[in-house]
Amino acid sequence: MPVAPDYDPEPAFFALGDDYADAVRPADFPEPTLRWRHDRAAAEVGLGSLTEAEWVDHFGRFTPLPGQPGPIAMRYHGHQFRTYNPDLGDGRGFLAAQLRDQTGRLMDLGTKGSGQTPWSRGADGRLTLKGGVREVLAASMLEALGVPTNRALSLMETGEALERHDEPSPTRSAVLVRLSHSHVRFGTFQRAAYLGRADQIGTLVEHVRALYHPGVAEGDAAGLLREIVAASARLVARWVAAGFVHGVLNTDNLNVTGESFDYGPWRFLPHYEPGFTAAYFDQTGLYAFARQPEAVFWNLTQLAGCLKLVADTELLVEALNGFGQSYIRELRAAFLMRLGVTSLGEAADQRLLDASLALLREKGDDLRWEPLFFDWFTGFSSSERALRGPRRAVWQGEAFDAFRFALFEHEPDRPERLEYPAFARAEPEEMLIGEVESIWEAIADRDDWAPFQEKLARIETARVAYKLDGR
Repeated sequence: MPVAPDYDPEPAFFALGDDYADAVRPADFPEPTLRWRHDRAAAEVGLGSLTEAEWVDHFGRFTPLPGQPGPIAMRYHGHQFRTYNPDLGDGRGFLAAQLRDQTGRLMDLGTKGSGQTPWSRGADGRLTLKGGVREVLAASMLEALGVPTNRALSLMETGEALERHDEPSPTRSAVLVRLSHSHVRFGTFQRAAYLGRADQIGTLVEHVRALYHPGVAEGDAAGLLREIVAASARLVARWVAAGFVHGVLNTDNLNVTGESFDYGPWRFLPHYEPGFTAAYFDQTGLYAFARQPEAVFWNLTQLAGCLKLVADTELLVEALNGFGQSYIRELRAAFLMRLGVTSLGEAADQRLLDASLALLREKGDDLRWEPLFFDWFTGFSSSERALRGPRRAVWQGEAFDAFRFALFEHEPDRPERLEYPAFARAEPEEMLIGEVESIWEAIADRDDWAPFQEKLARIETARVAYKLDGR
């Protein structure tokens, strides 16, 4: 493979040794066929120059990239729906590589559906093609909406037929590669704590501090927790502002950088509904839309419990206690970002947040979540567009008047963004479950990938217009 000048391998987690991961062999797929390649993300880590044949070789057959030692299955435990499970670990994925991006961040290439590992628990280690398609769509939409997220770098159909008890079978198989800013999970610490290995906790603290939170002093586990709390608060606030429900907020699905990953039974809200759940098996609503901050905080407390082996309890509690204020502050900022206006101070920003939620709550089924942010993007600058648009009958009443007053207090942020083609459309780009199922049906019934590709192109158009993620 011709290495690009900015390809910068750094397999840091691999260097931790056998206490943290197991060397594994990828599955031998009969017919790897490329279905999605995220060229923009690939270019950011020096992989944009790969030919299609090289891409299939590295991300369908998993020939190691230059400077990478070969795949490892990471070891971790976790609470699943708040029941502790010590029998976890990478069961159908592995860490394939680590490398620096153009900004200097350490990035992981992690897989899903790449075959059995010591942690597969008798399962086949595979991913359905439908599951892979859904992951690509979720990550792309979240990136467009400014949520810190992994990106689906590659989706390869593998040529296998899978049997699944919860969906029509046989079904097509895939292997996904995600580009993520760390796969070190809260559950990675939980495993070390479960084993009583304070030495491993200390190693993980230094590893995470040095690579992902270098502003924290060496050995300061409480300071590291404070940074993870802040990053996690930002993440869940961005989920809420995007109207996103992750679905499975177990401790092995949250990482130390506050970047969202592993999209299974996710959903985007059709309209304001605090009790909306994404997973059919979440029968108590533990991970419902409005309970996501509570779920993330609970998981942070489990991480703090692990760090008690190497840090003072009072300092850890103090770090945890910062979550509530951080979350509210980040939620205000997330709504300002989504509405495209600048901050006017805490009181005015809170007024706008409260008025936005009140309007969404009052309008109910008459107002989908996403159109509020689309119609009123950059505030006053969108007045004519919104009041002449398809929801002009919705934009009236006391709740709307309060929202408009609070919105117009704030200055537009880069209103020139309204000149992008995305805002010439009558409707925003959304990701509701009906469209997701329709995209999959075209693939499953006719092997028609056009709706999938067209959807991703429209999401990219929206991402460029919103410019919420800084890229």
